Amino acid sequence: MMHYGYVGLGNLGGHLAASLLKAGFPVTVHDRDRALADRHLALGATWAASAGDLAAEVDHVVTCLPSPAVSETVLREMLPRMRPGATWVENSTLGRDDILRLGALAAEHGVPLMEAPVTGGVHLAARGEITVLAGGDRALYDLHLPALQAIGNRIFHMGPLGSAAVIKVITNMLAFIHLVADGEALMLAKRGGLDLKTAWEAITASSGTSFVHETEGQLILNGSYDIAFTNDLALKDLGFALGFGREFGVPLELAGLTEQTFVKAKAAYGGSAQSTQVVKLLEDVLGVDLRAEGFPARLE
Repeated sequence: MMHYGYVGLGNLGGHLAASLLKAGFPVTVHDRDRALADRHLALGATWAASAGDLAAEVDHVVTCLPSPAVSETVLREMLPRMRPGATWVENSTLGRDDILRLGALAAEHGVPLMEAPVTGGVHLAARGEITVLAGGDRALYDLHLPALQAIGNRIFHMGPLGSAAVIKVITNMLAFIHLVADGEALMLAKRGGLDLKTAWEAITASSGTSFVHETEGQLILNGSYDIAFTNDLALKDLGFALGFGREFGVPLELAGLTEQTFVKAKAAYGGSAQSTQVVKLLEDVLGVDLRAEGFPARLE
């Protein structure tokens, strides 16, 4: 089996790297926080002291990093040391312009890039059931398909490089809009005197349900808000979406309003706060908590 290197073992990347190991792939890992690798080493991974050292040891490199700037920094460290025939798979969510620019940079060193952002939530990544959105040459997709099938159960080849960046931003934009809407819906139920658990179940069984309601809605009702995704990341993705709106000439009124709501949430709770706390804005304004018994603190 191909030997993969995985750089970035945070909330999402840590699960994706673990899925590769559980599927039997040889994996070398690196993260600036050495402690994040402990569970991977227990699963049989090897540790590299730097991204450059990792690149020199493996057949192909996968990254999952928090921003285009970090992805570029790591890429520049790895490129001079990557083996002939090595490729780069990027699980991070980047803008299309960043993907195309970094793909061109990698190509200058003879390294092809396949973008493969994932969607569905950290809990699905932990189960190896996340959705993978791939963009790049079909031959590269076919080469890495067994690894993609190890980390997810629904794999889509969206087209040439940059295609996956567009669809990933679209899916995240919808999720954030749904999150704000779900908070308003749950508050209407609460102020209308309904039992919130029963209301959540009724919405779930109705035409008004959504993936966000069925998953993140539970964390709101529990009060943990613990979705392992931050306000800063939400604002990054909404910024990408609004940029596409300007580029493609599509007015994104709901996305614009949602972005402003997240700006308020960041001002109130901080950029590192859970993105689900955008609903807490409404709770705080009205002095009403959206709580119900029987919902988990984290999704499994």
